[in-house]
Amino acid sequence: MFPARALAGAPLALAILALSGCSSHWGCTDTTAERGEAGARVQVEDTSGRPLGVTAEVVDWRLEPHPQVPSEGDRVHFHYRFDGADEMSGPAVDACAVDKERVALGCQTVYSSEAWPRPDGDLTGDDWLSVEHPEQVAGVLLIPNDRSYDGRTCEQDIKDGGGPHPPEPAGMGDQL
Repeated sequence: MFPARALAGAPLALAILALSGCSSHWGCTDTTAERGEAGARVQVEDTSGRPLGVTAEVVDWRLEPHPQVPSEGDRVHFHYRFDGADEMSGPAVDACAVDKERVALGCQTVYSSEAWPRPDGDLTGDDWLSVEHPEQVAGVLLIPNDRSYDGRTCEQDIKDGGGPHPPEPAGMGDQL
């Protein structure tokens, strides 16, 4: 009698396990966006390549020693602007110092939320890039992919992870 009752309740038990997160297969899929075309002025795009309505721009750049560590020599000091971004939770893009062939010499992410608001609504900021050979720097480019949210991968969370992710961050030696 007991085995018949146990068998009768088995489908219900399996359904409860599956809905509670104890299932081994959730159909989780990670996708990575294609890296957008880098430029001094870019339309920031989401992981699907759609514009967010925000423009990011390198306003100017120059080589100079960082005031806190002048003994380390020249670094790339650049100013940037985000137009159309929210002060608190706007996008972030990678900024890269490049040589004349657009090969990245050094990169880092700049966040619109770390910039200062101007009366015209733009958010402006400045930052520094360290490069091994500053004399090779021909410009600073921005990569349009929004890096402000990366989400969890399937490996990190098979139940609630997955979905679209920005491309890998740009690094030294990458052709932009």
